[in-house]
Amino acid sequence: MVHFSDIKGFAFDLDGVITDTARFHEQAWHRTADQVGTKWDQALASSLRGISRMDSLEMILKAGHHENDYSEQEKEALADEKNHYYQQLIKKLTPNDILPGMKSFLDELKDNDYLMSVASASKNAPTILQGLGINDYFIGVVDPASLHAGKPDPEIFVKAGQLLGLQAGQIIGLEDAAAGIRSIKGAGQTALGIGPAAKTADPDLYFNDTSEVSLANIRDDLTKIEG
Repeated sequence: MVHFSDIKGFAFDLDGVITDTARFHEQAWHRTADQVGTKWDQALASSLRGISRMDSLEMILKAGHHENDYSEQEKEALADEKNHYYQQLIKKLTPNDILPGMKSFLDELKDNDYLMSVASASKNAPTILQGLGINDYFIGVVDPASLHAGKPDPEIFVKAGQLLGLQAGQIIGLEDAAAGIRSIKGAGQTALGIGPAAKTADPDLYFNDTSEVSLANIRDDLTKIEG
């Protein structure tokens, strides 16, 4: 059993935990749909969440019956163009785009000498952190290119722990997705879930949204588990 006093560091997922870039992905894919002549609606937008770039493009093409209209090379060009546009959009991020309560939590961790790292599958994580004005809070960011497997494989959180230089039992990982919670647990760390999707994977600690996350609430919840 992990005690609150054992915790020395935190490994953060990025999207859905610190900020939300889903609207930028949606805006970029909407633009692609318009380009290829597929009608955009909320059902299509929802179906793309958590799906890889090329699979998302295929879904957009199929939705408009355009799956046979483009060569593989043309599809790759469309996907690259979408990503380039997305990268332009995330450059507009500011500290105001940090999710409710998370800046206060980061400040609290920094003031109490906790170590922090980022375990995000996004290759754009450094750009996002810079836009939010919080890259200096973190010892490091796991490089997705160094990973052999994605979440729920524990590798990304194992590497996030290595960046912290801590043992698994000294780390709390924060996630909003079920696959991420499984990744944290597989790495032997304490899993803190935020939101309903994370709850389905039975995290060790759970908060309804980011505004509830604080050291005091984490301490209280761990104490209840211990009791």
